[in-house]
Amino acid sequence: MSVVLPGETIGIIGGGQLGRMLALAAKQMGYRIKVVTDEADSPGTQVADDTLVCDLKDPSVLPEFLSNVSVVTYETENLSYEFVAAAHQFARVRPGLDLLKMSQHRLREKSGLKKMGLPVGDFAAIRHAHDLESAAERFGYQAVLKTVTGGYDGKGQWLLTDANDLPKILSETKSLFAANNASSEEAKLILEEFVTFTAEFSVIAARSTNGHIETYGPILNEHRNHILDLSVCPANFDDRLTEEAIQIARSLASQMDVVGLFCIEFFLTADNRILINEIAPRPHNSGHLTIEGHVTSQFAQQMRSICGLPLGSTQMLRPFAAMSNLLGDVWSGGQPNWAQALATRNAYVHLYGKAEARLGRKMGHLTVIGETSEEVTQSALSCREMLLVRS
Repeated sequence: MSVVLPGETIGIIGGGQLGRMLALAAKQMGYRIKVVTDEADSPGTQVADDTLVCDLKDPSVLPEFLSNVSVVTYETENLSYEFVAAAHQFARVRPGLDLLKMSQHRLREKSGLKKMGLPVGDFAAIRHAHDLESAAERFGYQAVLKTVTGGYDGKGQWLLTDANDLPKILSETKSLFAANNASSEEAKLILEEFVTFTAEFSVIAARSTNGHIETYGPILNEHRNHILDLSVCPANFDDRLTEEAIQIARSLASQMDVVGLFCIEFFLTADNRILINEIAPRPHNSGHLTIEGHVTSQFAQQMRSICGLPLGSTQMLRPFAAMSNLLGDVWSGGQPNWAQALATRNAYVHLYGKAEARLGRKMGHLTVIGETSEEVTQSALSCREMLLVRS
């Protein structure tokens, strides 16, 4: 299979912060970057060599976008599958269509993972009101109802804690119930049994064109208001759990013939089992700490894998690394105190170039590397707190 060499052009579908960091990693390796996005002056367009701003559901723009592009990747799964599939007719799109299609539809994702023999919690397709009622009873009214497509950071979800929640949920979701002749995959809702977990974590994996696989993690993740708040690598798991999680990622990469990088988000249950929560067919927020924490960042690894180059080392440069997200909330009292925060030893700030800071909007992140998990965790959190100390 031909190798895409430095100097050639990589196309990125989407211009968000992941596209920005992918572009920066690729340009450091000597590649040119062409971004197609529906948003002018987006984080990705600010660092790209060439940008096409257009409707990302209009395949007629693809000849212009793909001219002189050697390989294509995408920075988000929230895309028109038809647009990406049309691009694949003219250029290599990696990590590929199968992983994208599966990750875009929660029912398809859970069903596919189960079919591959990978561990997922119990779930049920919800096409009609009676489906929800019977599945909720089967799950003991401890479940989460989700839309099968769209929704992120807690949106498009309804928590079911007892039978009294059903009338309100049925009222709010009645417009989403499919027609009587809908197939299970056409269901617009999925009910997932509520998982009592002791930890959330992720494993990031990359697979090359020759089938070689490298992994990062497990990375321990903490969320606040359904948004990732803090990540620490490595998670303090025993060898059995670590190896099991890594083997699940390797199995998925091989079974789906992935060429590129993806992330699996996991639950560690109260009875010490590992269950897959969801798949992200792209670099992941928790993996931002790899920029300073590892020999090869997740973004450079993505570029190596899609270009047919050997994968880089995933060895950590220091024993531990932590990442904390910087949301628009940090700007609510005025300009953050960058000088105070950057006085923190081994701290690094990454901003995404977004013009407007809104509450809950990811504006950047900071990473800290160090010798212990406690050290990097406290440093990452205290460094972020220092941003709020106004002069």
